[in-house]
Amino acid sequence: MLEAQAHHQIKTLLRQEESDWPHHLTLSRLVARSLRRRDTTLVQLPPSSSERWWLGLLVPLCLAPEAGALVLTDPQRRRLLQLELPRLRNQGLRLPCWQGVTPPEGPQLWLMDVAELIQAHRDGHLGARQLLVPEMDQLSRRMRNALTLEIEHQHWDELRQACPQAESGLLELHDRMSRQLFADATRPDGAVRLKGSAEQALRDLLQLMPASPEPWNTLRSINPAEWSQWAELDHRLLQWRWKLTPLEPLQLLRGVLLDHPCLMFSSNGDNARLDLEFEQAGVVPDVRAILRERELNEPLPLYAPRRQPLPNTRIYAQHLLEESRRLILGQAGLTVVLINDKQLRRQLTSSLAAEFGRRVMQESTAPESNGVVTCTWDWWLEHQEQLPAPAQLIVGMLPIASLDNPLTSARVERLKQQGEDWFRALLLPEALSLIPTAIAPLRRSGGRLAILDGRLRGRSWGDQVLHRLEPWIPLQRLLPE
Repeated sequence: MLEAQAHHQIKTLLRQEESDWPHHLTLSRLVARSLRRRDTTLVQLPPSSSERWWLGLLVPLCLAPEAGALVLTDPQRRRLLQLELPRLRNQGLRLPCWQGVTPPEGPQLWLMDVAELIQAHRDGHLGARQLLVPEMDQLSRRMRNALTLEIEHQHWDELRQACPQAESGLLELHDRMSRQLFADATRPDGAVRLKGSAEQALRDLLQLMPASPEPWNTLRSINPAEWSQWAELDHRLLQWRWKLTPLEPLQLLRGVLLDHPCLMFSSNGDNARLDLEFEQAGVVPDVRAILRERELNEPLPLYAPRRQPLPNTRIYAQHLLEESRRLILGQAGLTVVLINDKQLRRQLTSSLAAEFGRRVMQESTAPESNGVVTCTWDWWLEHQEQLPAPAQLIVGMLPIASLDNPLTSARVERLKQQGEDWFRALLLPEALSLIPTAIAPLRRSGGRLAILDGRLRGRSWGDQVLHRLEPWIPLQRLLPE
């Protein structure tokens, strides 16, 4: 049986290697079972597992490499080829891997990124292979990025050259769209949602053309109701870039997960958000397994005063600066400040740098031992493994997506048309899904968490944030280190 063979192999390997992660054997059995039964399995890993899942995934695949197609990011692929495969070879294990847009002909594990996954699905090349998705909670975002179209100034020139009979019409439409976009801009070099008669007239004109170069040919085939589109403006050159991205890629490419057995890992602990994505993809996992770590169940010291201003008030920026200054004073370890709002983050960084000097840096992976790093939530989630464990995490603003973002605005508008509660169906679950992974390094280091966003106590949904932080203990006042 594959499970017994994988268990024996990994047990032998662990005798020769030291590892403090307790789930290698359990994970290898789950992976081997899923490969043997060819079912759809979701394994929920502890937040911030530091990619310690590699061994439990790869050892069963060494016994059945032809069974799967492994979906990786570029850094993960490099780690597999340069670190994990040599590590297996040193222990006498072989895992033949295939890279390319066409499927392997022999018993090899097929390595692919998300764009290659989409293309293989469209071409019908996946066959009977099981999809292996190590970061299921990131799949929707990565599919959206892979499908995004960008139409720049040179693409208009290429279209006019390919269809000279429509040159005058294209010039007139581009000019009309440009004037409208720059008139609608609320700030320099901002993003403006694309809508109106000129955009529809362009689509109608494209349908009349016998052929058009990419990305125009793809533009003709998409349904505008399922995509968000906006323009990124460059006031200096008076040019703009047209961007189009699918609202819900798992719904748009429903068959990717539905037509194949899947083995998925997730580390954000958000069942509600995952269930919504599974519903969009038409998938119901046959098996759900949850792996926990004892150290992540230690109570987290939480500083969150009850009376704090809301982020949309005039006094909020000053409140954020004063509280951050108090939290940083006397702090001997690393402080990370999370704020998605670009203008507010730059303002706070500048003010803190005036107080604490070069200790303060924006989105840097090389801070001083008692440094202060200000960053977005996405940046922190992506780079936290490259930083020392923080002594404290300051949440300047909870990660509720802004409606100023064209993609968020379009997704909200679609939910409104369907009569859904767009805040509790979209914005709140996506924000809650970021919290466990963001605070996991803090639990490991024994640091403290400070939330300076008044919505935590001032809004009814703040209790859901507090629930997601459990276990925690309140810090009523700040004491010197």
